[in-house]
Amino acid sequence: MEIGRLQAKDQEVLNDLLVKVKEQTELFLGYPVSKDFDYQALSDFLKYPMNNLGDPFVTSTYGVGSRNLEKEVVEFFAELFRAPKDNWWGYVTNGGSEGNLYGLYLARELHPKAMVYYSEATHYSVQKNLHLLNMPNIVIRTQENGEIDYEDLENTIRMNRQIPVIIMANIGTTMTEARDDVAKIKNILKRMAIQHYYIHADAALSGTYSALVDPRPAFDFEDGADSIAISGHKFFGSPMPCGVVVAKKSNRDRIARSVAYIGSLDTTITGSRNGHSPLFLWHTIKRLGLAGLKDRAMHSLATASYTETKLKEMGIAAWRNPNAITVNFPTPSPAIFKKWQLAAEHGNSHIICMPNVTKTHIDLFVGDLKSEIILQD
Repeated sequence: MEIGRLQAKDQEVLNDLLVKVKEQTELFLGYPVSKDFDYQALSDFLKYPMNNLGDPFVTSTYGVGSRNLEKEVVEFFAELFRAPKDNWWGYVTNGGSEGNLYGLYLARELHPKAMVYYSEATHYSVQKNLHLLNMPNIVIRTQENGEIDYEDLENTIRMNRQIPVIIMANIGTTMTEARDDVAKIKNILKRMAIQHYYIHADAALSGTYSALVDPRPAFDFEDGADSIAISGHKFFGSPMPCGVVVAKKSNRDRIARSVAYIGSLDTTITGSRNGHSPLFLWHTIKRLGLAGLKDRAMHSLATASYTETKLKEMGIAAWRNPNAITVNFPTPSPAIFKKWQLAAEHGNSHIICMPNVTKTHIDLFVGDLKSEIILQD
């Protein structure tokens, strides 16, 4: 055997995996992952151990990274989310869950005795993050569309008015893509004279394009958020999971500490951080710009509208939240459910019309539904 080359059987394993990945990617409607990307222009960077360890805004003795591009990415999202000028900071994370963990971490350091409030439609990672951080919490009811029940939130906070408040707001819930209204939540806190509070927005799916639609949902810093987390592999598209968290720099300063070994500040969750992920996000931002990203959002919304109409024409009880790309409907048969890789919860499923989803995909899906109905008849 020639050293440095795979044996034929091992190469066959890789070949089979590639075929399977290609097949599974073709029929993929149930999860919020964009697959319409081409980063071949960045392939040479895979030859190098790129590591953005430490704070992206502080130089490090480890120089093989992309921190300058990472800073541009963070600045782009800080402006998009109307963060306070001269008081924003952030970094590229491994995904939305890490961004949520960071937001909760900052909130805990600011208000160590606070109670965390989040709705029952919140992403499963939040409960895990709260357990890791050992933060007391209360689950709030949701409305029928998946949005937090503001009356239940207000009544529950009133019972604990002496305790500082931390809110985990959902900007696009997992199943129905409901958005919690951050401005409305902040008004509740003001009305109740809550002095010490922190609002983190989990905008993993909807954050980027929520800033590009009209009317603009109330979810960002001007609306009352103290930190926002998004996923990069969802609306943007990336070969690996990634995300961005943006927070107020004044809050970040409370947890920063100097680390001599790396010649930088320890301000992030992980020590070593992926230096390739910022390249993908930067490349998309520069290639598309705000206008291109808005076109991307409008395409997804148009496809979602088309999907909802097509399903309703078949007598299926399809619906979606305002300016949402997620179309909800009763879970179909196991065969269709498996083929199109749909998610399910309490008898309901959804199609998430990511930018790569076209009317052709929807027509094929609808065709499968119609064929099944004919067979049943």
